[in-house]
Amino acid sequence: MIPGTIAIDGPSASGKSTVGAEVARQLGYMYFDTGVMYRAVTLVALQCGAALDDGPAVSALAEQAHIDVLSPTVNDGRQNTIQVDGIDVTLGLRDQAIDANVSIVSAYPRVRAAMVRQQRAIGVRGGVVMIGRDIGTVVLPDADLKIFLTASVEVRARRRYEENARRGDATPYAVVLANLRRRDEIDSTRADSPLRPAPDAHIINTDQMDAAAAVRAICALWA
Repeated sequence: MIPGTIAIDGPSASGKSTVGAEVARQLGYMYFDTGVMYRAVTLVALQCGAALDDGPAVSALAEQAHIDVLSPTVNDGRQNTIQVDGIDVTLGLRDQAIDANVSIVSAYPRVRAAMVRQQRAIGVRGGVVMIGRDIGTVVLPDADLKIFLTASVEVRARRRYEENARRGDATPYAVVLANLRRRDEIDSTRADSPLRPAPDAHIINTDQMDAAAAVRAICALWA
């Protein structure tokens, strides 16, 4: 029997990465954060000097780039290794410039179509915990279990601020909060694959829940 698929969606900094990775570890499944693909496209666009409001130009870059998501190849705490045309770009994908611009890039329909094709190819093999913003609604609408993980924007901003601080990023909390609010608006109002729970998704709010409790809740639903 092919192992099942678990789709975990939700806004930025809602705990999807931490929770999804631990669920995958406990189940012996592959962890796959689809957001890294859009971050990789944003990085490519920035490095190429493309105007991020030039949809056709950014979309062409996305369609040309070969993006691989692998199990960690370096023991530095990363959850995956992300390669663009064979080059490891993992450490550059959490840069503040990526945070500030990835929602613009990910809103382009051609960019999303190029990435979704790769995401589906991974998902149909089964045995995967896939996280993102449109997994249960678009990428894997037939996933065996769909989760929508959420929290207030203030709680999410505090988590992202603390995560940044641990990496030596001194971006002020107010800036992180403003970026998250902007990203939420873009993600929720875009015409193509807006952020929303699938009709059959289980909604889990983590405002008063730590990662371990969220993992237990999801594993209980999977049992």
